[in-house]
Amino acid sequence: MSQSTRILLALVAGLLGGILLAANAATLVDPVASVAQPIGQAWLNALQMTIIPLVFSLLVTGVAATAEAAQAGRLAGRAIALYVTMLALSATAAALLTPLFLQIAPLPVESAASLRAAMIGVAPIPPTPPLGEFLANIVPANIVKAAVENSFLSLIIFALIFAFALTRIDSDLRVLLTRFFTAVRDTMLVVIGWILWIAPIGVFALALVVGARAGTGAFGALVHYILTVSAVGVCVALIAYPLAVFGGKIGLARYARAALPSQAVAISTQSSLASLPAMLAGARALGVPVATAGVTLPLAVAIFRATGPAMNFAVAIYIATWFGVPLSPATLAVGTVVATLTSLGSVSLPGTVSYVSAIAPVAAAIGAPVAPLGLLVAVETIPDIVRTLGNVMTDLATTATLARWNHVTEDEADTLVEEMSL
Repeated sequence: MSQSTRILLALVAGLLGGILLAANAATLVDPVASVAQPIGQAWLNALQMTIIPLVFSLLVTGVAATAEAAQAGRLAGRAIALYVTMLALSATAAALLTPLFLQIAPLPVESAASLRAAMIGVAPIPPTPPLGEFLANIVPANIVKAAVENSFLSLIIFALIFAFALTRIDSDLRVLLTRFFTAVRDTMLVVIGWILWIAPIGVFALALVVGARAGTGAFGALVHYILTVSAVGVCVALIAYPLAVFGGKIGLARYARAALPSQAVAISTQSSLASLPAMLAGARALGVPVATAGVTLPLAVAIFRATGPAMNFAVAIYIATWFGVPLSPATLAVGTVVATLTSLGSVSLPGTVSYVSAIAPVAAAIGAPVAPLGLLVAVETIPDIVRTLGNVMTDLATTATLARWNHVTEDEADTLVEEMSL
């Protein structure tokens, strides 16, 4: 049984158990919650303790890898420029679409209220500081204090400055520091693997309390969440079609036929890497030279996830709306920047790991609580399918676009692949 299936079953069992407990033995709700709540809170704390070192190390290693790839050749540099632009557009789409979808189909007031009351570990939302104070605090005066206070935007800015400065120092020292942060990253991934292995216990405890206090409304709220976030991902995925038509100068029907096999693999495996052979075959069907597809598609799989910023930001906006956090245009702009930047580091992680490490900084940046992520990660299966599907579609469309923009010979491409592998 896969990890995501175990977590999902624990969620369903916990919600049903809590609902049945409240219906048949209401006097036991508080005693049971007094035991389940600390268990769930301890698991949430364990999950959150890894976020800061993981995010920092991911950004440093991700930016270093991206900068190295960009220096590998003209084609790789243009590909990365296109990918970063697409990531920014993806986050912007979430800032526009998610509030719109929540206005069209809002979360039921009763369900939202009961879920807020049932969630544990959610601290009161601090008031939004004045704009001048907010801008002044973006640059951290004390990076340790910023880490203690979970000031993720300040941490991200420091991490980016550090990472770009790292690319300018002596190569031996650069390799040393990159290896150090790679070791920190991999160590945190092992720790998170352990935490996620016991996730069914923590999720069951969380869901038991939510089910007992929120009732059947919890199921409806989770379905509403899945549909809302998935709808944002679908909208971003559909951008692949006009991108292929206008950017790659390819007929719509031709692109749709070429993308179909890789879409089938993406849905069945939820893995962009597993979809790579089908994408290469689709690129050949579109007439993309092997010299281009052989470079851009592996590069896209390694560092580019088009749906990541949109769906991560959509989750953060959903939680903020759920808990009544005001979202001004300035707040959404900050969230757009953070969602774009954090996606540079988390692209190569498994879905359950990247869910927490990529969304927590975005949620914290817009003032939304992080604790609900421990519950929402259990229903990530369907949104993760949408994520992978959109990523594969966009990888193929950007490859067709880059083939139109670039004229690379086979010898140049072979040289570029050799440089990147080294």
